[in-house]
Amino acid sequence: MTPPTRIPFPVVDEVSRHCLQEEEPETVHIEVHLPGRLDPARLRKAFTEALHRHPRILMREAPGGWYRRRYEWELTAEPDVEVVSFPTPGRDALRDARTRALEEAPPLTLSPPIRLEVVEGAGPAEGSEATDIVGLHPPLQGRGELRDKPPPSRTQNTTVLFLTINHTALDGPACLRILATAAEIYGGRDNSPAPAPTRPQEPPAPPENTPSNWTRPARVAQGTPETSPGNGLLVTELPLPHRPKGSPYTVNDQLMVATALTIAHWNREHGETPRPLRITMPVDDRPRDMTMPIGNGTRLVEVPFSPAELVRKPEDMPDLLRRTAQRTRALKSLSRPQLGHGAGVLTAPVTPVTWRAALTRGLRRAAAPWTSTTLLSNIGRIPYPLDFGEEAGRAHAVWFSAPARMPRGLTVTTASTAGRLHLALRWSRALLGHGDGAHLRDLFEHYLHTTEVAP
Repeated sequence: MTPPTRIPFPVVDEVSRHCLQEEEPETVHIEVHLPGRLDPARLRKAFTEALHRHPRILMREAPGGWYRRRYEWELTAEPDVEVVSFPTPGRDALRDARTRALEEAPPLTLSPPIRLEVVEGAGPAEGSEATDIVGLHPPLQGRGELRDKPPPSRTQNTTVLFLTINHTALDGPACLRILATAAEIYGGRDNSPAPAPTRPQEPPAPPENTPSNWTRPARVAQGTPETSPGNGLLVTELPLPHRPKGSPYTVNDQLMVATALTIAHWNREHGETPRPLRITMPVDDRPRDMTMPIGNGTRLVEVPFSPAELVRKPEDMPDLLRRTAQRTRALKSLSRPQLGHGAGVLTAPVTPVTWRAALTRGLRRAAAPWTSTTLLSNIGRIPYPLDFGEEAGRAHAVWFSAPARMPRGLTVTTASTAGRLHLALRWSRALLGHGDGAHLRDLFEHYLHTTEVAP
């Protein structure tokens, strides 16, 4: 019998593997809302076929001794476990599925390191301490127009798909590609990605007065932490921010500015001394078609903001948006390794992985004060229809959330579907509580609205 193919862990996978913690699992959660029902047997068959069409996802961590120089992925011909499950429907089924997505990572030792839960007849997760959904909270005072269109009604015929991903192995865009393939197999309809938006290709202008990335950045101020470990999550739906035609900035730049202003406001409320902010931004250059490499394919860049930039008057907003656009364009154009050059040196297979793991964890603790303030992951417009056919229908809402371990303790993830913005705030319970998350959501909504100005 031919032994399974083995692939050494890439740099991103190895660093993540070194730093795993049971109390805060490295999971990515994707939540897809459909207007109709799915047939269980047919969905299982379609999803299994999608896995085979993207065989790089059929992998598990290969066993090895402490002295080995590398972690390795072992490719498998078939899944080791049943990936698709149908939890018992009920009033709390949606809340419970979200909680599992945050607290229970698919094991790396079983192929594939993802799971798909199908929640039928899902309504809002009322009474949840860990999660929330639009419609369960009042609007900001005087800002009710932001919730001008409620999400589609949730009847007993609706379905929510929960993809939970072990982030050591895979990222959200890669698994969304798998789901799009499954939708095409299940519904028999074309789920090819829409063309990427075309933007001017002129070289980015040099950023003006960019704060140094060597400065120790602000931390998100301590709120009201919870006693239980792990992450909390809040999801909400907002209108896409207006952007005048021909604007020199993108919606991503508006989201970046709204995130920075939200945290600056939060920190002022909590008596923190103003410090520069740095916001980590994943950049994904992979194609979205069937050739998309499956794995952790994003590179991370950091967008800085000075304290003075974040206390400006409303009339200064166009200038802040323009500056942010210059910075993000320049950072996206840089060619650099996913985690920087230092990570490549740190993961060189010259010593046993257990020694490198201890060194990596020690360096991570030492570098904690210089870690970026937060992470904003903007998936952008969902490129696939996610159309499961006539009975199940096309996705009308898609949420993602990224891990929120300390020292950042807060991540902001956004995506747009059907002309709406789907926002997920995820936080470490060691830093914030559910009420803090709700307040941060309201601040984000307010500041996103302030970016809707004429240039």
